Formats: sequence, structure tokens, C-alpha cells
Amino acid sequence: MQIYNTLTKKKEEFLPLDPPNVTMYVCGPTVYDFFHIGNARTFIMSDMIRRYLIYKGFKVRFAMNITDVDDKIIRKANEEKISASEFSKKYAGEFLHDIESLKIKKADIYPYATEHIEEMIELIKDLEQKGVAYNIDGNVFYDVRKFSSYGKLSGKNIDDLESGARVEINESKKNPLDFSLWKKAKEGEPSWESPWGQGRPGWHIECSAMAMKHLGKSIDIHAGGSDLIFPHHENEIAQSEASTNCQFAKYWIHFGFLNIDNEKMSKSLGNFFTARDVLKKYSAETIRFFFAQTIYSGPLNFSDELLAAAEKGLEKLNNLVLHSLDYLKNLSSDAERSEFDFHKYYSDFEKAVDDDFNTPKGLAVIFEFIKDANKYIADHNSDKEFYTGIIEFLKKTAQDVLGILHIENLSQGKESDIEDALINLFLELRIRLKQEKQYQLADEVRDKLSKLGIQIQDSKTGSTYKKS
Repeated sequence: MQIYNTLTKKKEEFLPLDPPNVTMYVCGPTVYDFFHIGNARTFIMSDMIRRYLIYKGFKVRFAMNITDVDDKIIRKANEEKISASEFSKKYAGEFLHDIESLKIKKADIYPYATEHIEEMIELIKDLEQKGVAYNIDGNVFYDVRKFSSYGKLSGKNIDDLESGARVEINESKKNPLDFSLWKKAKEGEPSWESPWGQGRPGWHIECSAMAMKHLGKSIDIHAGGSDLIFPHHENEIAQSEASTNCQFAKYWIHFGFLNIDNEKMSKSLGNFFTARDVLKKYSAETIRFFFAQTIYSGPLNFSDELLAAAEKGLEKLNNLVLHSLDYLKNLSSDAERSEFDFHKYYSDFEKAVDDDFNTPKGLAVIFEFIKDANKYIADHNSDKEFYTGIIEFLKKTAQDVLGILHIENLSQGKESDIEDALINLFLELRIRLKQEKQYQLADEVRDKLSKLGIQIQDSKTGSTYKKS
């Protein structure tokens, strides 16, 4: 397996620190609103990477943090006239609900920032004792000049850096690039007691403390959106490695932006759709298929046309599954032994996705398999082993890795469709019987359906039914 490592700017063979165990940390949401479909790309693609590692036989411990104390949370909580903790708890719950709706596997641990204040304080104390952090009137800053390799992730030169949009400007700091580790409490804000007085942690220290507590001083994979490379991930490295003298993360993975009209989707620009709204129109499988069509690190344009195209692609996949399930139920006695080469497609799929989690190539292998399997079905009267092989291949790849297929739901859905069609057939039969004045027989059909739990409701405009 090869992974493009943002830290080294090249593809590297994936060699975990403690094989077959893999530790993976993904920067999660700041819970001040519903997350948009651009954020969903990070959550879904990191889920696919995790799933593929499991497919390859690794034992993955996966953590995704939830930032539940932040300037945006405090501001919006004040607008709604509720406490910041009550506000963040609400949106943390909505986040967990929405990622479940997107068929994202539950993390092994969702560390909440406010539940790790003690660990953050201990880490800041350690940095202060080592001389890389300084306190000014209850505000503690990290001295970036004390970390000789600052800029190694982003490729930025510290001498060329100026205070940018996400760098705090504070005249009391030694250097405008120095970032907050601990913020002195302001009136009306949530705060905690510390050696520097009442206050709350800075954004960057949260992830370092939580990742190290739950995954260890050195982790295998750290992932997040490309917008986090600087300053967030750069600062995580600086503070973590200054404390432990160990490499913080071996592989850094970053996900590309989702664009609207070639402009990054973001809440600040107002050009966004929430994942929840998109899910009202498209299935989770369609959204995941749409994301899987593009390499995780590249930009991707969002549009209804592209999602509709993804929906059509899924139909080919679902149709083969449904046909195979039908064939398994109705195999003829003279079925012939299959010589279909399933191994080739497993090998091609792994070769594709082993190359830096290349899901577009992986999808291409799946659709080559669908085309070849359909041709084989047309030309042969195959046995149970062949159709079982189809289901097994698509389950392991399209379902277990990409999450674009759910065979059980598909099967149940088809049975439900057949059931509904049969009930409607009986409704039509009742109408015919009543038109022919065979009322007793019409009532008998109604009563027998009722015993099966199907309640017929007649009105002037026709008949409907309800399953009880």
C-alpha cells in the first residue's frame, strides 16, 4: 500500500508503527451548526480509508474529536440565550445523527474537548516548563521560534510568514505567529480553573491532547481537510513534538475541497448545502458514490447533475445484486459449473485502492466486474457458486469498503415493493367486484386482508391501505 504523505510530499509505503494495529485520528466538527456537504467529504472519505484498512486485515483504532468549546459556539449560544454547553450538546447530537445517516461507521472514540481540559492543562504546563510556551497576564502562547522545524508540514518558511486570517493578532505576543494555548476568561464565557487563572483552551491544543490520550504519543495516520494544514495541523505538530520529542503522526492525509462553481464551499461564503438537506433528495449511497468517483485529495465540483449521474450508476450495481438474488432463489437443475475468474477482480480492486486509496479506479474495477458478470449471465446457465460469488465480491468491495451498497436493505426493499404491488392488485380486484355488484365477495377480500394486518380505507376518491 502506498499513501501520499503531506509531511514528506510524496507517496510512501504504508508501514504502521505496530502492525497489524493502526491508529487513526481525524479532525471532527466544531459543533455550532449542521455540517455542510463539503465537511461530509472529509467524514466520508476518511470512513472509506478506515474501511479499506480493515479490509486489508489491519486492526484500526479510529478517533474523531468533537470541538464543543469555541468562539463560534459561544457567540451562537448567546444569540439563542442558552448555555454554550447546552448549545454544543444539541449540535453534537445532530452531527452524530447525520453521519449515521451517511452510513459512516461509528468511531471507536469521539473525544469531546470539554471532557479533556485536565489533559490540555497538563500538556500546556509541560510546554511552559520546557521553555516553548509563555504566560502573559493569564494568556499562554506557544513560541513558534522555539520549534526549529516549524513549517515542515505546510512547507511555509517562518521568516516569510505574516499574520494571516486564522492567525491571532495580539500586541502582547512575542511574535505575531505565536498561537494561543490557553485563553484568559472573558465575562460570560465558559471557563475552567488553571495554573494561569480562569480560562479555556486554544483550538490547536485540544487535538494534540485528545489524540495522545486515546491513541498514544505517536500515531499512524492523522487526517483532515486541506484547509487545516496551516495553521491547525502545523501547530499540532509543534506543540506535540516539543512535549514528547517523538514524531506526532507518521502519515498525514488531507482531503480536497468541495466546490460550487469552482469556488470552495464554505459557511463564510454562504455557498453551501447542509448534508441533512442533500440527504432529503439523495440517498447516502448516492452521495458516497459521488465522492468515490474522485480521488480524495483533489477538488470536486458539487452539482445536482453529477449526483443524478451517480444515482444512475448505482442502478447498474443494484440491478446486478437483485438479479443475482433472484437467480439464487430460482436456479435450474441443469445449471453449469462456473469458470468465472473472481480472483482477477479482487486483485485489480486491491491494486487500484492500494495506490493511495484510489477509489475512482476501485469503482472502475467494480463496474468492469458488473459488465463482465452480466455478459457471463447472458451466455451461461450458471450455478449457485457463481451467483454467490457475485454477491460476495460486491459485498466486500462496494458495500464493506465504499459503503455504496446495502444488500440486506436492497433485498428487503424489493420484497416490500412486491408486497405493495400485490396489495394494489387486490384493491383493483375489489373495485372490479363492486362495479359488478359482487359486494359480498368484495367484503370478503377486505376482511381477509384485514386479518393479514392490511387495513383498507375506502373513500369517494378510491381505496387506500395501511399496514398495521
